[in-house]
Amino acid sequence: MTNVVSNLWFAKEAREAVDFYISLVPNSAITRITTLPAESPSGPPGSVQVIEFMLGNQQFMALEAGPLDPFNHAFSIMIQCDSQEEIDRLWSGILDNGGEPEQCGWIRDRWGLCWQIAPRVLGDMVAHSDRERAKRATEAMLGMIKLDIAELERAFHG
Repeated sequence: MTNVVSNLWFAKEAREAVDFYISLVPNSAITRITTLPAESPSGPPGSVQVIEFMLGNQQFMALEAGPLDPFNHAFSIMIQCDSQEEIDRLWSGILDNGGEPEQCGWIRDRWGLCWQIAPRVLGDMVAHSDRERAKRATEAMLGMIKLDIAELERAFHG
């Protein structure tokens, strides 16, 4: 069976980042850590570490191999939440660990990785067949930093 795994390249502190991520997201764990035993473009034997981990039951790989390309919005991790309490917990966790809030439920962690902390119901609101309701929810979301389920529902229901 083919397996799809998202790879995150860290210049440094990959293990610290992964430990933080798995502490934040339920059903998460490190599954294997490997140090490359050969010289690579990133350095001598032992200088590159590969951390395989599960984040909310999804597979990821973190590679600590020195500077290359910084994280940007072209790749983000979205966490769909069922409650405002879960949104608040995740948001505060990232923010309190050196994160920077951005518009529309986006937040960048201290390693530069972008996250979207969003209510699960938002996707249904935006895709709703009543396009006026969808527009109101979308406009409400566009005016927020951290997403607020109650405010989105008020806008959606008019």
